[in-house]
Formats: sequence, C-alpha cells, structure tokens
Amino acid sequence: ARATADVNQRNQDAILRLLDEMSSLADGDLTVQATVTEDVTGAIADSVNYAVEALRDLVAGVNNTAQQVAAQAQETRATTIQLAEASEHQAKEIREATETINEMARSFDDMAKRSSESADVAQSSVQIANRGADMVRQTISGMDNIRDQIQETSKRIKRLGESSQEIGDIVELINGISEQTNVLALNAAIQAASAGGAGRGFAVVADEVQRLAERATNATRRIEALVQTIQADTAEAVNSMEQTTSQVVSGARLAEDAGDALESIEKVSNDLAGLIQDISRQAQEESNNATKIAQLMNSIRDISVQTTEGTGQTAKSVASLAELVRELRDSVSDFTLPEDEA
Repeated sequence: ARATADVNQRNQDAILRLLDEMSSLADGDLTVQATVTEDVTGAIADSVNYAVEALRDLVAGVNNTAQQVAAQAQETRATTIQLAEASEHQAKEIREATETINEMARSFDDMAKRSSESADVAQSSVQIANRGADMVRQTISGMDNIRDQIQETSKRIKRLGESSQEIGDIVELINGISEQTNVLALNAAIQAASAGGAGRGFAVVADEVQRLAERATNATRRIEALVQTIQADTAEAVNSMEQTTSQVVSGARLAEDAGDALESIEKVSNDLAGLIQDISRQAQEESNNATKIAQLMNSIRDISVQTTEGTGQTAKSVASLAELVRELRDSVSDFTLPEDEA
C-alpha cells in the first residue's frame, strides 16, 4: 500500500509539473518545452512537445507567409496605384488627342466643303470665260463684217468722187461751149447790126442765143460749185472711212488679243478647277480618314477608361487583401515564438 501511495504521489507530482510547464501555452507561449521523464507523464510530455513544435512551425509559417503576402501586396498596391495614375494620365492624353483629331476632322471636313465651293466657283469662272471667249469671237466676227462694209462703202464713195470729177470735167466742157456760144452770139449780133434792117430777125435770134449761153454759163457755175462741194465731202468721207477702218482694224486686233487672253484664262481656269477638284477629293478622303481615326481613338479612350476603372478596382482589392493579411497576422500575434523563429 505504501509503495502504491509513493507511485501515486510521484505520478501526481509529475502531472502537476507537466501542467505547470504547460501553463503558459494557454496564453499562446510556444516557447514552452515539457520535460520528458521516465514516469507516466513522459509519453504525454513527448506528445505535447511534438504538438507544440508543429504548432510553432505552423504559426511561424503563417507569420512568414503573412509578411511576404503583406510585402507583395504593398508592392502590388504601389504598382497598381502607379498604373492607375499612368492609365488616368494616358486616358487624359488620349482624350486630348481625340479632341485634337476630332477638331482636325472638322477642319478637314470644312476644308473639303470650302474646296468644293471653290471648285464650283472655278467652274463658274470657266463658264464665264467660255462665254466671254464666245462673245469676243462674235465681236471679232462682227468687227470684221463692219470693216468689210466700211471698206465697201469707202470704195463706193471713192467711185462717187471719181464720178463727180467726171461731172466736173463735163461741166468745164459745157462751160467752154457756153463761152464759145456767147462769142458766136456776140459776133452774130455785130453782123446783124451791120446788115441793117435785113439782119434784124437774125439779131433777135442772136440775142436769144446769147441769153441762153449766159444761163448755161450760170448753171454750169452752180453745178461746178456743187460738184466741188460733193468732191470735198467725198474726200472728207473717204478720209473718215479710212480712219474708221483703221480704228476697226485696231479694235479687231485688240479683240483678238482679248480673245487670246480669255483663252489663256479659260485654260488656266480649267487647270485651276481640276486642281481644286483634286484638292477637294483629297480633303474629303483626309476628312474620312480623320473621322475613322477619331472613332478608333474614341474606342481606345473607352478602353483606357475601363482600364483605369479596372486598375482602381484592383487597387481596392489589393488594399482589401492587405487588410486581410493584417487581420491574419493579428490572429496569430498572441502566439509567442522562440527568438530565432519570431
């Protein structure tokens, strides 16, 4: 009985010693180490030490993992913030570039419209130049006709002058005949006077012949004066016709020069119209390309905005992960590890 009592006492002391050694384990002290003896608590102490060692490795692993995850989360969060800032900056630049491209597209479109209007104006100029050239050609043709008519009229007036000259010659001839008739009448009167009464009847005839010769002389003088007036007017008309013909010829030359100038203007206007039409087509193509680029930039801008929003959401998720890691570390912070494993 005494031996049994001693055994029980030793077992009780061993159990109390084990409980005393393990008392700080309840507070999370993983530095405890149970003494392994040969008594009844030896196997228990060995099992407890194994369990504490496993728990110590687990807590140390949790701490290390939590530290690594926290550090990685911090780096990821910093990178995500930088990425978010870069994405936001990129989105701003894309937005500004999109606005610039949209403005460029509007400018190209406006230039295309203005080029089209300029092409219409150039085409109108070509039509006006064509009409002007036609009018000049008609003017030249009309002036040629006028020149021909003036030349024909001038020829007729010259022939009239020549005819009046012939009339003058005839008048001079008649005037000479009148003078001779007057002399003959005078001689006849003298002969009649010499004959006395026998020549009285002949004297009457001689007087009538003399008066007729005087009237013929007066008439020829008036005709001569009229012919001289006609010749003067004819010479003046011929001179005027020649001057008019010269002016018409000069005007025709000027009209021809104007026609040549209008033809040159017409050619230049045609070339200019073609060039402006090419510019208009090119501007329209550039406007269409700029519009396509603007649409593409709008799509890129939307994607960039979505990327920025996604990056911001990722940053929030990383922040939440860091908070979870902190809570995980807090959950094992009550455990005490050896200094070489802390």
